[in-house]
Amino acid sequence: MAYKYIFGPVMSSRLGRSLGLDLLGGRVCSMDCLYCEVGATRTLTLERKPYVPAEDILEELAAWKNEDLGAPDMVTLGGLGEPCLNSEMAKVIEGARQLFPETDIAVLTNSTLMTDPEVRAELAQADVVLPSLDSLVDSEFASVNRPCSSITPEQVAEGLLQFRKEFSGKIFLEILLVDGVNDSEENLDRLTVFCKRLGPDRVDVVTTNRPGTVRGTSPVNGALLSRWRARLEVGKYQTCASKAEVLAEMSPERLTALVEASLSRRPQTVSQLAGALNVDSEAVRETVEALQEQGDVISREDRGETFYHGTGHVMEE
Repeated sequence: MAYKYIFGPVMSSRLGRSLGLDLLGGRVCSMDCLYCEVGATRTLTLERKPYVPAEDILEELAAWKNEDLGAPDMVTLGGLGEPCLNSEMAKVIEGARQLFPETDIAVLTNSTLMTDPEVRAELAQADVVLPSLDSLVDSEFASVNRPCSSITPEQVAEGLLQFRKEFSGKIFLEILLVDGVNDSEENLDRLTVFCKRLGPDRVDVVTTNRPGTVRGTSPVNGALLSRWRARLEVGKYQTCASKAEVLAEMSPERLTALVEASLSRRPQTVSQLAGALNVDSEAVRETVEALQEQGDVISREDRGETFYHGTGHVMEE
């Protein structure tokens, strides 16, 4: 079966072998971040509606389970945009839990909709929530995240703090730094105070490591990244090891469908794809090269590695 809304699994240092659910079906988001690995946002909005009906997502998820490809370490709501914009998110979480009762449910979010009590209540049904907050300095927040005009970093921070009071699961906060954009001392100081108030289970400070939305967006240097990590990171070694041990066997057609779906949402190397899909790397390489010859996949060299991504991943100059 060819999937429109199920992709991966993708290998994650925080979540292990993570099976992705795309709740938007397109690049619909409340932000248009410089570094976004799925490409530029096409619909910038705060409007909640059933962009993809929960019924369609869960039908695909049930079909994926029936293929017996091995249980993922995590089922993760995310995809091409901000999953909280889907007004049927709670139904997706409930349905995923019924299909995979022994697997934790995670949600990736840019945190912008946590100002809404209804969204917070829906998110609280998950086991792990992975919010991001890249800057508490207004000008930096606007530059790195390019949000809807009504969103401020102060509002996002307050929404997160309120969610912490209401949520009994785990919070893994991510802060992504872009060189010369949101790596100021002022931001570091403000985020240090905020993280102490939030008390997340884990904080990850990262920098750009895949092709993003805007060409030329650069990572911060190692010394600066280390200094930020020393101030902010907690729970860094609570990584989720994958349960997959034996390489999966699948037809070339099936592998092609999985690789194409995964690369349409996230630029990856051959080794990353092989680890995530639990498939021999040479088979993945042959599949990627065939897709490239057909014009369905593009490659790009980035910091000494070859990343592949779907042709829909358009970069700004």
